[in-house]
Amino acid sequence: MEAKDGFCERRRMLEDVPADRQAKLERLRALGVDPYRGELAGAESIATVRAKFRPEGDPPTVAAAGRIVGGMRRHGRAAFFHIQDWTGRLQVYVRKDRVGDDGFAIFGLLDIGDIVGVSGTLEKTRTGEVTIFADRLVPMSKALLPLPEKWHGLKDVETRYRQRSLDLISNPEVTEQFLLRTRIVSGVRRFLEERGFVEVETPMMQAIPGGAAALPFVTHHNALGIDLYLRISPELYLKRLLVGGMERVYEINRNFRNEGISPTHSPEFTMLEFYQAYGNYQVMMDLTEGMVVAAVAEAEPSLKLPFGENVIDYTPPWARRTYAELLEEHAGLAIDDAAGARAKARELGLDVEGLRDCDIVNEIFEATCGPFLVQPTFVHDYPAELCPLTRRKTDNPSIAERFECFIAEMEVANAYSELNDPLIQEALFREQAGEEASMVGCIDEAFLTALRHGMPPAGGCGVGIDRLVMLLTDTRVMRDVILFPLLRPTPVERAQEDEAT
Repeated sequence: MEAKDGFCERRRMLEDVPADRQAKLERLRALGVDPYRGELAGAESIATVRAKFRPEGDPPTVAAAGRIVGGMRRHGRAAFFHIQDWTGRLQVYVRKDRVGDDGFAIFGLLDIGDIVGVSGTLEKTRTGEVTIFADRLVPMSKALLPLPEKWHGLKDVETRYRQRSLDLISNPEVTEQFLLRTRIVSGVRRFLEERGFVEVETPMMQAIPGGAAALPFVTHHNALGIDLYLRISPELYLKRLLVGGMERVYEINRNFRNEGISPTHSPEFTMLEFYQAYGNYQVMMDLTEGMVVAAVAEAEPSLKLPFGENVIDYTPPWARRTYAELLEEHAGLAIDDAAGARAKARELGLDVEGLRDCDIVNEIFEATCGPFLVQPTFVHDYPAELCPLTRRKTDNPSIAERFECFIAEMEVANAYSELNDPLIQEALFREQAGEEASMVGCIDEAFLTALRHGMPPAGGCGVGIDRLVMLLTDTRVMRDVILFPLLRPTPVERAQEDEAT
C-alpha cells in the first residue's frame, strides 16, 4: 500500500508542473509564440559556429540552437546565458536595443533547460569570450520540469542510469563516451566491409535457441500461437548463409541471455559475429587483432591505453598461447588429468559438484590463468568437449580449433574453425542435449538440414562490442557503456505495474 501511495504522489507531482514555468509558457503563447514549433533557418552546430570566429574584420553572422545550460545573468537591458549542443557550448549576449522589446520579453520568459535558437554576430566580449551577440531569439522547446539541482554535477549512479537524458545533458563526457562507442562500431563495420564482408540481419525471435549454451528469454507469438525465444546467438543462421553461398557475412546486433548481471555481464548485450568461408581460426585471429588495433589507433596512435591500474599495449603481434601450456604454467595441471583437476578444484575451493571433467578443468583455468591475461592474448586449442560447434585438430581430435581473446582479464572474442561435417555435428548436438537438461528439444533440425547440403570450411568469430567499448574508454562497469541498461524496478515502478494490472 505504501508503494502505491508513493507512486500516486509522484504522478501528482509530475502533473503539477512548476507554476512559474507553466505561467511563462502561457505568457509566451500570449505573445503569439508557440514554444514548441520554433524554427531558425541556417542554424549550425556550436562547433561549426565557433570555427567561424575571426579576430579581425567584420564579425560573421551566425545561427545556432541548443539547450540553455546556465550562466543566465541579467544586467538591466542586457543579459548573458550559455547554450549547449552535442558539439559544445557557447555564450549568448542579449541586449534590448538589438533584439527589440518583444525579443527581450521572450528572454525574460526563458529558463535553464529550455531549448532556444539564436542568430546574430559572432564576436568577443570584453573578457575575451567568443559570444553570439543576439539579434533574434526563437524558443524551440519550453522545459516544464527543471534540471536537477546542481545538474552539472549529476553523479548519482542510479539516477544516471534511470534518467539517461539528464545524465547526457549534465555530463558532457558521458555524451562523448557514447559518441565514441558509435565511432568504434562504425570503424568495425568499415574494417570488415573493406575486406569484402557484407552486413546481414538474422531473426532475433527464434523457434529454437541455438549457437551457444545459455538460458534464453521466452516470449509468445499470439498470431502463430507459439512460444519463441529471444536469440542467444545468431551463429546458426549466419552459417546457413555460408551454405547459401554468402561467403563473408557479419552481424552487429543484440543478444539476450537470461542469466546474471555483473560489471562485465548484461542480459541484453551487443555482439559482433562474422564468418569467412575457406578461413579458419588462425584467419580469425589475424582479423580480430587487426580490427581492434584499427579501433585503438583512431583513439590513440601509440596503441597504448589505460584500463584501471594497467596500461594495455595493443601493439601487434599479440601473444598467442595454448590452453594447455597456460594451464600447466599457472595451475600445474595437465589438460587431460581428470583426477588431478578434481584435487586442484578442492584445493582452490571451487564448487564443481555435478560438472563434467572438461568443465572442471575450465573452472580451474579461469581461476588460475585469468589474472595473468591482462595484455592482449589469444588463448587457443581448447578441450574439444567444451566446443560442440568447432572443428577438431586433425592430429589430436581431443583438441578444438578454437581461440578466446583476453584483454584486461576479460574475454573479448571467441572464435572457431567451424565444424562443417553434418554427421559429426548432429552426433555432438544429440550428445549435448542428453547431457544438459536445458538443451532438450533444442536441436536445430533446420540448421542440420542446411549443413547436409554442404557448408564450406569456414572461420567464425564473436566479439563483445560492450566489452570492447569498455576497454577503449577505460570503463569498468558494462552498464556505463549501455545507454539504457536493464535495472531492478524501483518500488514506484512496481506499484505502477501493479496498478496497470
